[in-house]
Amino acid sequence: MRPALKSGLLPVWRDRDTVQIGIDPRRAIALSGMSGAATLIGLLDGSRDRDQVIVAAAGHGIPVRITERVLTLLAASGALDDFPASTLRDVPAAQRGRLAAELAAASLAHGDGDGGARTLARRRSCAVAIEGDRRIGRGIARTLAAAGVGQVRLGQSSSGGADGPARLPTSARRPDLVVLAGAPQPDLTEHLVKENVPHLAAAGGEAIGVVGPLVVPGRTACLRCLDHVRAGHDPAWPLILAQTSRRRPEPPACGAVLAAMVAAQAAWQVLTAVDKSPMASAAANGTLEVVLPDWRWRRRTWSPHPDCLCASHIGR
Repeated sequence: MRPALKSGLLPVWRDRDTVQIGIDPRRAIALSGMSGAATLIGLLDGSRDRDQVIVAAAGHGIPVRITERVLTLLAASGALDDFPASTLRDVPAAQRGRLAAELAAASLAHGDGDGGARTLARRRSCAVAIEGDRRIGRGIARTLAAAGVGQVRLGQSSSGGADGPARLPTSARRPDLVVLAGAPQPDLTEHLVKENVPHLAAAGGEAIGVVGPLVVPGRTACLRCLDHVRAGHDPAWPLILAQTSRRRPEPPACGAVLAAMVAAQAAWQVLTAVDKSPMASAAANGTLEVVLPDWRWRRRTWSPHPDCLCASHIGR
């Protein structure tokens, strides 16, 4: 293990005896009794294991007992990460540098003590397929790839025409999760439910962005469940749905900023599913919606419908 101050938190001195790790009070940690530890703090960059830190500190005249005390204080306060050396060996140096910001953010956001190593391992092992709207889909794909997801595949357009209907790639490994960007095709969503593949809807239109639901087949509300609920509130919904399956507004009222907002929110829900579990996503049994010009995302809850063939209500 290689002790390091949590990346992304700047150490600053409040006075000669007190060091503060981090600036914002929502993240910062202040430790007193740290006079003379400035050199030692500079050694905690993850390049040395614990014994090497002690030896290097001794070379600067810092007694072993002082070094061990400081390391104990930092670890107990949650300011110290132990990044596994095995992860360093498995990830090429160039990739580690590219993902440094992701590791730092993951470590702070999830409260992990491994410097984001576990999060990185989960993302590298994951495969995500993106089907549908190319503009939103490309935004999601770029973000997921930059965040360290191992395999990101952008599939066929859902717009029909020359591209034909959307189909999952058959030459690659089965995806762990599929994102349906734009208007999802019923045949594809039914196939995903049948094959027990988690999938997330994400769309923008009429100056409204909607991300969700994230469907875990047999456990959460599916897209057809939502249609059953809507039909219960609006008897004309089945007729409207039949018409929208054949035609859509052209062009869609989804500008560049809304498309970017939808892509970013969808990517975040995918990463939540990968880093933790699909059930941890705010889009499980829910949709996240933003209505321009409002900037606030709001969550709407959807429950599995007893009349839906997905039978998710039985697994609750």
